[in-house]
Amino acid sequence: MTDVLFYHLTESKLEDALPPLIDKSVERGWQVAIQTREQARRDALDTHLWTYREDSFLPHGTDESEMADRQPVLLTVSADNLNNASVRFFIDGAEASDIDTYQRVVFIFDGYDQEQLEGARAQWKKLKGEGHNLTYWQQTQEGRWEKKA
Repeated sequence: MTDVLFYHLTESKLEDALPPLIDKSVERGWQVAIQTREQARRDALDTHLWTYREDSFLPHGTDESEMADRQPVLLTVSADNLNNASVRFFIDGAEASDIDTYQRVVFIFDGYDQEQLEGARAQWKKLKGEGHNLTYWQQTQEGRWEKKA
């Protein structure tokens, strides 16, 4: 069964919280897909992941790249699993589908965005009802992740 994690942003922005989570996934040898709802957001994250830290390199591409299927980290607006990812991140309220095809699914949502908060609650309720193993993480004031459920 797919592990499903919910990450509730309360102290930092997605741009700060997402890269370390991706880094950990890549370190474990996992192919990663990151799904957002809008192309503009995908493209902004694409730029951000090249520059978020001077001492880092996070190899990635978008679903519009010529070799999307070969990317270790793929930014996408599509539900397709072009890079055969084992981990999928759903951000900005992206619609989740086919989660059973992944080893791990991660929902990251902004606690100050009412639409994202309600969407995450609805996903939690739906997936819990389907019998998935769910874990809920919330940021502490220091920006660290604390398991709440």
